[in-house]
Amino acid sequence: TEIDWKAYMQEVEGFANGTLDYTQLKGDTGPLVYPAGFVYIFLGLYYATGRGSDIRLAQYLFAGLYLLNLLLVFRIYCRTNKVPPYVFFFMCCASYRIHSIFVLRLFNDPVAMAILFLAINLFLEERWSWGCLLFSLAVSVKMNVLLFAPGLLFLLLQRFGLLGCIPKLCICALLQVVLGLPFLLVNPVGYLARSFDLGRQFQFKWTVNWRFLPEEIFQNRVFHAALLLAHLAGLGLFALHRWHSSKEKILTLLKDPAKRKPTSPRLTPPGVCPLNASAWIVFVLFSSNFLGVCCSRSLHYQFYVWYFHTLPYLLWCTPTTKLAHMPKVLLLGVIELCWNTYPSTVCSSLSLHICHGLILLQLWYGTAPTPVSHTPPPSRKSTAMSKKAQ
Repeated sequence: TEIDWKAYMQEVEGFANGTLDYTQLKGDTGPLVYPAGFVYIFLGLYYATGRGSDIRLAQYLFAGLYLLNLLLVFRIYCRTNKVPPYVFFFMCCASYRIHSIFVLRLFNDPVAMAILFLAINLFLEERWSWGCLLFSLAVSVKMNVLLFAPGLLFLLLQRFGLLGCIPKLCICALLQVVLGLPFLLVNPVGYLARSFDLGRQFQFKWTVNWRFLPEEIFQNRVFHAALLLAHLAGLGLFALHRWHSSKEKILTLLKDPAKRKPTSPRLTPPGVCPLNASAWIVFVLFSSNFLGVCCSRSLHYQFYVWYFHTLPYLLWCTPTTKLAHMPKVLLLGVIELCWNTYPSTVCSSLSLHICHGLILLQLWYGTAPTPVSHTPPPSRKSTAMSKKAQ
């Protein structure tokens, strides 16, 4: 189906013809509502595909993007060493919806996520400045990447402290200014209002996650505010009790890392291997995004790619017994079934929320810090007896 592709081409065609007023860039599906990075990337696709007419070539390009995306995700998972190999089969072959989002619908969501996974690979290589640059580029393609931002901010504060974190944040902000500069010079208010519109209303007919609600509640601003509060509360709880691994107050993250007290080995990041720093970074970023998805005002079908490739890690980053593998695979299957139900139903949307809730519960309880043992030291008498026994 080419509806969204044609709309994208119409939106960037205006820019190709010299239109710099963002409010004048429109397509068949409505006005352009993505930041400037989207315009530049899809303008390249516009020219590469004969002004958008060669859709088959665009599909080949997106198939290549799909393979690149898988390569980046696999590299992340190999660094964490948490997910069993057989799960990668489900990630590659078992999602009709993901294949559709990439190759049949040619959405911009996969472009943003591929750039994000490249940024995460750079974070794992301790290339934080380059990672922040690419993270900001991903945000400039689609704003859903901001769901990873709370986790990234926490990691930057933990790694660099407040003063060391500021230059990294400046990199993110500066790229947004540079990319949006041609539009900001012409109509700054119009550009900011269109590309970073956080209050945009979604149509009830496309929602995947809230179909069981009456439409008047779905559109109610009080409901939106409640979801925002739930999102902030979830982030706060995870930051305080799951991401923050030290006994010291969380405000110590603002200090220079060199001036903090050394962390005891027993207080290493909960739920991950103490020696695997990569698993810790991925846990914080993926859980941050998942909390945002759970509290989203609406999930449309193309939004599945926002978190599909993170689900195996979220399920297997906690300790798993042999008998617990099958329920986790079953959860993946039910989530896939919910996203493949079109149009969504009361049953499919409720099932999706139940699955999300179960994943949140296992993340919360499966990553609880191990209590420190307070076993008293052995007495001299017992030590002497043990030596005699030897």
